[in-house]
Amino acid sequence: MSDSPFDRYSRQRLYAPIGEEGQRRLSESSVVVVGCGALGSVLASVVVRAGVGRVRVIDRDFPELHNLHRQLLFTEEDVKRGMPKAVVAERRLREANPEVEVEGVVADVNPLNAEELMRGAQVILDGLDNLETRLLLNDVALKHGIPWVYGGTVSSVGMTAVFRPDRRPCFRCLMGSSVSFGSLTCDTVGVISPAPLSVAALQSAAALRILVGESVTDARLTFLDVWEQHFTSVELDEAGWDDCPACSGEYQYLEGSAGSSARALCGQNAVQLYLPLDHSLDLEDLRRRLAHHGDVAGDAGMVKVDIGGHEIVIFYDGRVIVRGTSEPTVARGLVAKYVGM
Repeated sequence: MSDSPFDRYSRQRLYAPIGEEGQRRLSESSVVVVGCGALGSVLASVVVRAGVGRVRVIDRDFPELHNLHRQLLFTEEDVKRGMPKAVVAERRLREANPEVEVEGVVADVNPLNAEELMRGAQVILDGLDNLETRLLLNDVALKHGIPWVYGGTVSSVGMTAVFRPDRRPCFRCLMGSSVSFGSLTCDTVGVISPAPLSVAALQSAAALRILVGESVTDARLTFLDVWEQHFTSVELDEAGWDDCPACSGEYQYLEGSAGSSARALCGQNAVQLYLPLDHSLDLEDLRRRLAHHGDVAGDAGMVKVDIGGHEIVIFYDGRVIVRGTSEPTVARGLVAKYVGM
C-alpha cells in the first residue's frame, strides 16, 4: 500500500481504529452483499470504496424507474437497457475502485445455491426485501460460522443488527419475538431514500468494524426514524430467548423444510417461483414456442414474454418471475400454461 497522503485510502487509514493494519485486513477480506437495491447499492459502494479485497454482489432483478430515487448505482439509461442489477453494479463498482475484485451474480438466493454463494465470505451484508430469504441467510451464517449484518427499511423507519454465530439471539430468535415490521411494505406505505441510506451506513460501518478485527462484545438492535429524527439502540441480552431450531442446528430454511416455493416480490406486483428441473432450460426452444403467444425478448440467460397483461421472465436455471400479479396461484397457472411445470 502506498504511504502517500494523497492515495486512495489515506484519510481512512488516518482513522485510528482502522490505521495501516486495519487497511491491510480490509484488502485481504471477502464480503457478500445479498440484494442490490436501496440498501445493497450503498453497502456494495461503501465496502468497495473502502478497499475490501473481494466483494460479491448478488441480485435477481432489473432496475426500474421507481427504483431510482433510492438505488444509487443505477440510472435511467440502465432502466432503458434492461440489464440485470448485478451486471450494472459490477461494472460501476469496478470503475469506482479497480483494486477490488468485484463479482456481480445474477441469481436468487435459495436453499439450493445459498451455501455456494456465501462461500468464502467473512461478513454477509443484507440488502434484501423479504423475511424468508433473511431466515435462509441466518441458517447459512449459523452453519458456517459467518457473522451477518441485518438491515430493513420501510416508510421513514429502519432497523439493523449484527448477528454473530457465537452468541444468541440469532435472527430467527428475534423474529420469534414481538420485534417486527409486521405487514408494512414499501408497496403499501412507500419509502423515502434517507431511510435505507441511513440504515446501510450503519450496516457498512459494522461490517468494516468486524473486518478490521475490532471485538464486538454486545448485541444491539438499532431503530431509527429519519423523518422524526428518532434514534434508539436496544441491547439484546443473550439469555431469555425461547428455544430456536436454528440455534439448535436445525436449519429448516436451508434444508427447504420451511418456506414457500413461490412468493410475491416486495413492491413489484410480481411473483417468483421455480420450475422443478435437474438441468438448464433450452432457452432457444422456449423462445420459439413462446413466440406464438406474445412478444418475446431476452438474452443468453433468460427469456421474456408479454402475454395478456402479464410479463413472464424465465431464467436458464428454472427461476421464473411473473409480473402483473401478486398471487402465487395466478403465477403458477400462467407458468403451467405457457412454460410447463
